[in-house]
Amino acid sequence: MTSPQPRRPADHVERALCVLAHPDDVDFGSAGTVATWTAAGTEVTYLIVTDGDAGGFDETPRDRMGPLRRAEQEAAAKAVGVTDVRFLGYPDGRLELTLDLRRDISRVIRQVRPQRVLTSSPERMWDRIGASHPDHMTVGESTLRAVYPDARNPFAFPELLADEGLEAWTVSEVWLTSSPRADHVMDVTDVVELKFAALTSHVTQVRHLDDLEGFVTDWMRQTGRRLGLPPGRLGEAFHVVHTA
Repeated sequence: MTSPQPRRPADHVERALCVLAHPDDVDFGSAGTVATWTAAGTEVTYLIVTDGDAGGFDETPRDRMGPLRRAEQEAAAKAVGVTDVRFLGYPDGRLELTLDLRRDISRVIRQVRPQRVLTSSPERMWDRIGASHPDHMTVGESTLRAVYPDARNPFAFPELLADEGLEAWTVSEVWLTSSPRADHVMDVTDVVELKFAALTSHVTQVRHLDDLEGFVTDWMRQTGRRLGLPPGRLGEAFHVVHTA
């Protein structure tokens, strides 16, 4: 008996939702992939859980940082063809796995009705600890719980249906970034300039870096090589989980 072939992600979806903890998270890990989706006609929505108000590398007053980072994320989104950017306004650096957060993510899943959700892995990467910010892992786990079972169960958070008219919705697949189990690579070589345009929109986060493009290019080249792209091609890596 032959082993079943691993399931592959859908070639195209109508709608995708990216749920990340901070402004810039989606751009470092996935902006090239998002650019390929929007170019193919997929409607992409960003849901950013915090305003990133604990970020930055200068003396910008804390009450200004959140609004600055929201504006940066909106500009970065436009660079890769995304115009629907939503923020939940949770406190940066203090996210916890709560029912409120699960409900708020479930609400947006039911509003957007995406076939695909992209979020951060809830697993820690011991060999690259910087990818495993506690907020990232919390958002990843909260989003997976919202995907299954909350968003698809009409009896979970019944107020979403009773008070807001939001019908249950089943997400077909989840793409996890910064995962130690990455099994799928997107070749983003041909859209890398769009990724850099998105990244450089995050002025408060990257202006202190001497060679952002060089660092990110090398990182993506290594990713592509590790996951089987031809030599020199640039990749973004994901663990794809089939959830329907």
